Amino acid sequence: MSTSPSSSAQAAREALAVRLSHLRKEAGLTGKDLCARCGWHPAKTTRIQKAEASPSDADIRALCAACGADDQADDLIATARDVDSMYLEWRRLHKDGMRRAQQNWNTLHERTRVCRVYVSNVFPGFFQTPFFATALMQQITTFQGTPNDVTEAVAARVARSRFLYEGGHRYVVLMEESFLRFRTADPEAMRGQLRHLLAVMPLASVSLGIIPFTAQRTVWPLEAFYVHDDTVAVVETLTAEIKVTQPRELADYARAFASLAEMAVYGDAARALIRAAIDALE
Repeated sequence: MSTSPSSSAQAAREALAVRLSHLRKEAGLTGKDLCARCGWHPAKTTRIQKAEASPSDADIRALCAACGADDQADDLIATARDVDSMYLEWRRLHKDGMRRAQQNWNTLHERTRVCRVYVSNVFPGFFQTPFFATALMQQITTFQGTPNDVTEAVAARVARSRFLYEGGHRYVVLMEESFLRFRTADPEAMRGQLRHLLAVMPLASVSLGIIPFTAQRTVWPLEAFYVHDDTVAVVETLTAEIKVTQPRELADYARAFASLAEMAVYGDAARALIRAAIDALE
């Protein structure tokens, strides 16, 4: 089991371990008794109870049966799966291709009323054009060495843009000016992407700020993060997707977002930066 850099994920893993340990104690069993009933090596019980290993569904059912708590198995399995989803390597998420992960993202966005987004590397998926998304997802698939279902994945990603138009959703987005100039796709696709950004800016559902090169920094450039209704922050690293739910961590992301927003420019000033990036492609 890899150790998550997110304290939210680790805290959730430890809370699950405590629940499983309590079951054993309430049943009056020692660790040795539990091992004997489950047919486990003692080291396995130790790793599970110290949150050093994630129990499988079968492990949880065996533990609950040993403790006479079969009625708690389904709830504990659901909890374990939630914990497991808090730190997911991209290669694991994309083991069958990228389409399913994109559909899961769409489900989260469908439930979200207000999404605050900070990006420093690429346009958020709900702003991406099909041509830009195709170029980007081809690069990701090649880098990760995962199955190529880019056509289907792009369709799922672009479908997310409907939330900009159907009402009931608001997107407050901050972008670094730098990545407006990154040649993530060919010049034609980049021009189309930047022009699309200008087209969505007036939407009632969108607030867009751009942090200029020249801004005096109070917060350094960060990895992309999406805060959904102040209940979960999804952070994108090179290797993994991390879901943050700890109130203390969420408060840090909210504070960082507020500081980044103060550095950004909006309206005509933001449009001027986008047009300058378009002109630089000529």
